[in-house]
Amino acid sequence: MEAQVRDYGFSPAQQDEIWRRWREGQSFSLIGRALGAPMQHARRFLYQSGGVRLAPQARSERHLSGSEREEISRGIAAGESARQLAKRLGRSPSTVSREIARNGGRDRYRAATADAAAYGRGRRPKQAKLAQRPALRVLVEVKLALCWSPEQNAGWLRRQFPGDASMQISHEAIYLSLYDPRRRQATDRSLTQRLRSGRPMRRPKLARRPTGRGIIRGMVSITDRPAEVEDRKVPGHWEGDLVMGTRPSAVATLVERTSRYTAIVALPDGIKAEQVPASHQEPPRHPAPTATNAHLGPWPGDS
Repeated sequence: MEAQVRDYGFSPAQQDEIWRRWREGQSFSLIGRALGAPMQHARRFLYQSGGVRLAPQARSERHLSGSEREEISRGIAAGESARQLAKRLGRSPSTVSREIARNGGRDRYRAATADAAAYGRGRRPKQAKLAQRPALRVLVEVKLALCWSPEQNAGWLRRQFPGDASMQISHEAIYLSLYDPRRRQATDRSLTQRLRSGRPMRRPKLARRPTGRGIIRGMVSITDRPAEVEDRKVPGHWEGDLVMGTRPSAVATLVERTSRYTAIVALPDGIKAEQVPASHQEPPRHPAPTATNAHLGPWPGDS
């Protein structure tokens, strides 16, 4: 059954714009503001398709057209061979031969019937593999219920059934069976809750654009630190991190990169603390590991 898609008041051009912005990783709020529409409308429009765009069926230029099939039908009636027809159409002789053979042969070939059959064969998506193979579907659903990712699922099936293609499936096909509304009957869609993300719809592959929330002001990237910090040969360089508890509680950790000495700093204001007190920026109390003291083992805080 063909999936029914509601437009939620968006014109075809706006729908294209929604999908373009979604692929770029924009949030629902950004998409709604850009189109001057409520955020909920953009979210519902994308949610109904599971984040997978339902592309309309289109004919490839590589395939025979209706007019070419008419020429084949007339050529058969005139007694032309497949090679003669192929030369006139600019096609491969094997293409014309297969076209005639799959549509009743030279005695029963009809252009309109052949064109309708080709359109039917080209309809997408075809029945999902999980719907065709109940045994495969059971295995996939069991592993998904155990919180296996589709990638783990596909890899395990390849190892379990190395010579049986009917019992193998790609991770992409599993994702589409879960999210694509045209394939959802192939498996239990509630299993999306057992995926690592737990999302009810598929996200674009591109990273989400920052919206201002959760962005550290004045952040300096770790790639910008000097080379002497990277090689751990010069003592005195500290590396900090924030360990979150139940909001808003948090503690800071400070690690001296040469000795690996670790200090845990209490933050009375939790995640709202502006900075770590300067009194904790003290030199390490342990010497840096050398050839003479390496046997002493790891310093406190080493993993």
